[in-house]
Order: sequence, then C-alpha cells, then structure tokens
Amino acid sequence: MLDILFIVLGLVLLIAGGNWLLKAAVALSLKLNIPKIVIGMTVVSFATSAPELIVSIKAALEGFPDLALGNVVGSNIANLGLVLAITVMLGSIEVRKSFYTTDWPVMMLASLLFFIFIYFDGELQRYEGFIMMVVLFVFLVYLLRFQKTAVVDELPEDDVPLPLYKTMLFLGLGGLALWGGSELLIEGAVGLATFYGVSDRVIAVTVVSIGTSIPELAASIIAVIKKEKAISLGNLIGSNIFNLLAVLGITSMITPIKVLDQGLLTSDIFWMLGISFLILPLVFLPKGLRLGWRDGLLLLATYVLFVYLTIR
Repeated sequence: MLDILFIVLGLVLLIAGGNWLLKAAVALSLKLNIPKIVIGMTVVSFATSAPELIVSIKAALEGFPDLALGNVVGSNIANLGLVLAITVMLGSIEVRKSFYTTDWPVMMLASLLFFIFIYFDGELQRYEGFIMMVVLFVFLVYLLRFQKTAVVDELPEDDVPLPLYKTMLFLGLGGLALWGGSELLIEGAVGLATFYGVSDRVIAVTVVSIGTSIPELAASIIAVIKKEKAISLGNLIGSNIFNLLAVLGITSMITPIKVLDQGLLTSDIFWMLGISFLILPLVFLPKGLRLGWRDGLLLLATYVLFVYLTIR
C-alpha cells in the first residue's frame, strides 16, 4: 500500500537526515572551537531531536495537531517502554547517580509542565511554549555549571573535523532529507489513518513514534552486540526532556497546538506520566542503581499493553 511505503521512505529520510545534520553540526561546532561539553548537550541533543521537531512543526502548520502531539507523547513512551526495555533485556545497565539528582526529576518536571499546560484547556499556547523553552535553557545552564561530570561524550567517533565543503554538503543533504522525510511521513500517516478509519493520534502514538525511536533502538542494539556500554539511561531521558521542552516548545511558539482527539488527554498523557514515573522504583528495586532483564520485561509488557489498548 502506497501510504505504508510513504511512511517507510519518510522514516528512512528522517533518520538519514538527522544523522547528516548531526555530523555537520558537530563538525561546525569543532571548527568554531565550541567546548565539547557544550556540543554534546546542545548541538547533539537538538540534532538528534530534529526528526521529531520537523515532523511536529509541519504537522501543526498543516492542520494535523494530533500528529504533532502524538508523535512526541508516543516517542517518549517508546523510548522507555520499547528502546530501554530491549536494551536492558539484552544486558543490564548500571545507572549513574545523576539519574535521581538531575535527569529523572527534570524529566518529570517537563512531563508535568506539559500536562498542566495542555490538560485543562486542550491547547498548547505560544506563551506556554516560550515557558518550556526557558525551562530547557535553565536546565542546560545548570548542567554546564554544576553537572559537567555527569555528561558523557556519546559520539567520540564524530569528533573528527570535516573539511568545510563536506560540512556544508551534510548540512544541505540533512536539511533536504528532513524536509522530504517529513512530507512523506505526514502524507503516509494521514492516508493510513483515513484508510483504517482511526484518528491521526492513534497513528502518531504508535507507527510514527516507533519510527522516530528507531535510531535510539538501533544504537542500543549495536552497543550491546559490540559489548560496549549500552546507550545510557541518561541519554534516553535527555531525549524525552528535549522532545517535550524543545520540540513542543518550539512548535507551539510557531503555531498554537490544539488537541482534536480527546484520547490524548484521557489516555496517552497518563501513560507517558506513568511509564516515566515507573523508572524510579525500577532503578532502585531490587538492586540499587541497576536495570536488568526483569525490569526490561516489565517495561516491554507495559508498552505492549499501551499499544494494544490504543489501537483496539
């Protein structure tokens, strides 16, 4: 079916575009002598959130707000219920102290802020998006000043400076691929929703969000196969923070996002809050600061239940 082909091609372009943009952004930052810690926490985080950002902005501007919101909410649920679950089922991961001092509290703050802003009036306003961006800025400043040791260079292989022409080429290709990928993905997602008679939100929180979580999942599995440190819990939580504060913050500053399908407010948002909260007791029980295969099974079962209840 043409819609599925559009979705697959769109996702391939978004993943490739995000990767090219990341290479260009890191190379450009190195050329400008920006400290690596700043690159890791700002440039890399924004570049890896680029697919979600482009899809959300485009969906909101074209009148599909549920795609914009569902993409982020579903992506946050998939990062923890699918990506983290599979990672810890393949090999247990040790959790850093910064998890409970910084990462998890900020993720819960971002989730609750989003919940308060959207739950009562069903709309994310421009000024609310601005507040979310301010919170993100304060968080980044705090990390730079007080939490430098908690930041790990996740991409040492990308630290090689590129010639200027290659940087510009990656920048151009990345931008073009993100634009083309978002066009195809939204076209396919809306077509699929119409064909099956379901809402944009259902397609967004399942198909689209799993698709935009594929890069994290691939990186996790490769890390486990290579017997390297699996993708860190902090990295996934950081991705969730950026999805909420940066992606929805920027999107709602460009155009207010109004909820059309109430299922987002009565179901999805509570699943997101629930699975985000669940990580805390799992990290401490039964063995402190560790996630193992049993935790992975529980997270995956939670995610499967969420998908089943959403599409039935």
